[in-house]
Amino acid sequence: MIYKVIGLMSGSSLDGLDIVYTHLEEVRGQWSFEIKNAACLPYSTEWSNQLRSALKLNIADFLKLHTRYGHYLGAQVNAFIAEHGLDHKVDFIASHGHTIFHHPKEKTTFQLGDGAAIAAATGLPVISDLRALDVALGGQGAPIVPIGDKLLFGDYDYLLNLGGIANLTVKSADHTVAFDVCPANQVLNALAQRAGKDFDEYGNLAASGSLLMDVLGDVNDQAYYKQTGPKSLSNEMAMELVFPSLMESGHSTEDMLYTMVQHIADQVAAAVAQNPVNTLPAKMLVTGGGAFNPFLVHKIQEALGANVNVIVPDETVIEFKEAVVMALIGALRWREENNVYSSVTGALRDSIGGALWMGHSY
Repeated sequence: MIYKVIGLMSGSSLDGLDIVYTHLEEVRGQWSFEIKNAACLPYSTEWSNQLRSALKLNIADFLKLHTRYGHYLGAQVNAFIAEHGLDHKVDFIASHGHTIFHHPKEKTTFQLGDGAAIAAATGLPVISDLRALDVALGGQGAPIVPIGDKLLFGDYDYLLNLGGIANLTVKSADHTVAFDVCPANQVLNALAQRAGKDFDEYGNLAASGSLLMDVLGDVNDQAYYKQTGPKSLSNEMAMELVFPSLMESGHSTEDMLYTMVQHIADQVAAAVAQNPVNTLPAKMLVTGGGAFNPFLVHKIQEALGANVNVIVPDETVIEFKEAVVMALIGALRWREENNVYSSVTGALRDSIGGALWMGHSY
């Protein structure tokens, strides 16, 4: 069976909307994918500011933003379909939305981007609210990608996504675990912006800095890193881990970037050490925006040592892996099959997550 799906993903780094049109094929329980078309659509300054400050709104304005952003997503999908000649070629849309609020201890999470608005704008079926049921069942609702790591990327022992928050999936013969590791691109980007850049291209700024040993010791000593999984970070929690030790330390931007890169590498290596696999050397697939930062990738490989080989795939997979996994989660929801693992999130049970909005009538 082949499913022709548009997957939408907006990450915590706010670098833009990832949109992918992929064909997902299932044959006797084995899944594969082919990316047909993909784009990263940068947010305007207005949209970046609105998403960044959404929690400061009163409830009426927040709900209006939720609806407006849903219609914005629908408009981007329509333009993408027109640009690539995809009329009547899309079975459904799977939209992650943009995480605004994530408090699993209170069984609450919220991803901005009204699925009903997307369906109304596109006339297509839409699957949204992908994390909500897992959180309602007592799970972390994150990471959400391990189902894709298992079904689409089975050749790797570790799968590291370096987005706004770094998360790691660990696969062994008998189980899959995953968790948020530490803050990543959202901190690196925030520091680069102090130097007048949107991001630290190729890690050049960080590479020119020096390690701040005292600061590194402080950020590595945060209580979150002593917790075992399942565990996850909201955007606010992630930033709090590096305030004030790093972000308010008063050191040069280059030194803070170098130290943050080393912090990410240290925490990835610690997470791997706590979750060993039987393969030697193990294989780690690295995707997300941080995979385009060779200095960061080098530091991670250096911290891991010879027992783990870091593998960076082609650019399309690096950039759009998460959007493809959203499409897969949607396909499993469409089939009414489990798409969230309780072994990853700590929920009461595996679940079939996602709300379905029919964009057309019969």
